[in-house]
Amino acid sequence: MIIDAHSHVHDPVADHVALLDEAGVDRAVLFPTRPHPERATDLAGLRREMAVLHRALEGAGNGADSFARAQQELDAALAAHPDRFIGFGSVRLDAAPEDIAEAVARHVVGRGLHGIGELTLPPGGAAIVEPVLRAAHDHGGLPVVVHGSAPTTEPDLHTLAHLSARYPSVPLVVSQVGGQHWMTAIELVRDTPNMYLELSTANIVFALRLAIREIPERTLFGSDAPYGDPVLARAMVERVTPSGEVRERVLGGNAARLLGL
Repeated sequence: MIIDAHSHVHDPVADHVALLDEAGVDRAVLFPTRPHPERATDLAGLRREMAVLHRALEGAGNGADSFARAQQELDAALAAHPDRFIGFGSVRLDAAPEDIAEAVARHVVGRGLHGIGELTLPPGGAAIVEPVLRAAHDHGGLPVVVHGSAPTTEPDLHTLAHLSARYPSVPLVVSQVGGQHWMTAIELVRDTPNMYLELSTANIVFALRLAIREIPERTLFGSDAPYGDPVLARAMVERVTPSGEVRERVLGGNAARLLGL
């Protein structure tokens, strides 16, 4: 089974399914999203959608209405294609710890989702994710996915590793190979047994090659679609990974084990 471990809801969802078919991907982890860059038909439209993304990355634009709309889009995609998508639910990191615990219980576990994410951390503020890890632990060790590229900083990656060690039952996935801090991310994930590294949007081939070599059992193929392309992301993994057991692990085996599939 080939599993794309990182994707966001598309509009229309059928376009996403077509991309998965073209890439030979069986299933995809699906995160809710507020921006939809795939809707843009020109540069002006893309700027509008990316402005929504930038506000989200900065911790703004997280109003209850937009959050609810993103959840509704996720629910619709999962209902339309339950055999293709593996749903994750997000929570608001600016909420009180008890409200985060309730949100995980109601909006993640209560809706039958497989994990929590993708969570975007304020720069220098990775400690804000601890209530989520605590709630994930309380529900048997739900996987938690955090945004690994900017605005996540190198100190944030160290904080995540420290927190992850405090909650060893919780698989903590750092996405996008840790962005520009990919060497630090590889080292921290390698040395923290319950951390995983998702490989999307890498623009340096050495990053993927070294990540897979250092942590073959905890690296995950992902595309970050619609920002990335499943066909290209899979080809990049296959380019740096010899055929056989390691490739099969990275392209789906590791994710299947992580998700209990």
